[in-house]
Amino acid sequence: MRFRPNRRGIYSLMKTNGAGAAVRRAAERIAGSAGDGFRTDSALGRRRWRAAVIGNYDKPRDAEGTRSALLRGLDGGRE
Repeated sequence: MRFRPNRRGIYSLMKTNGAGAAVRRAAERIAGSAGDGFRTDSALGRRRWRAAVIGNYDKPRDAEGTRSALLRGLDGGRE
């Protein structure tokens, strides 16, 4: 017997409010671990919830430091 995933069921689960809350929590944990100057944004896309952690790029020279802090903060997103 061959396994065939129920794609409609998977997509419907990925669009639930619970999935959106989990995605937002993960993004907020990453932003918190990265330090000050980060914000989060989340939205329901066509197939799933998406979230982003956005750095504060006030000065062009801060971009590399912001990227480094965000990469260090990725470990904070794990449960």
